[in-house]
Amino acid sequence: MRIIAIEKEAPGLTARDFVPYLRDEARSGWELYKKGIIREMYFRDDKPEAVLILECNDLKSAEEHLATLPLVEKGLISFELIPLKPYHGYERLFYK
Repeated sequence: MRIIAIEKEAPGLTARDFVPYLRDEARSGWELYKKGIIREMYFRDDKPEAVLILECNDLKSAEEHLATLPLVEKGLISFELIPLKPYHGYERLFYK
């Protein structure tokens, strides 16, 4: 199952609050990428938040993997998870 994970920062934080954990966060993200959990990773262009495309069996599995990220462990960020399913709209082209 593909899942979009949109980062949400905890309120009242500054960029300095994140600095001590950013190297470990990148390392943890890389490990999830190598395992095939994180398929794609982006930063939003309009605000400093990450958007991840995950490949997991279900939402619970996605939550468990994301919980291993240092910024999540420290309560600095959380993720909104959006499960995706295949688009079947093209079938309309073949039926009247």
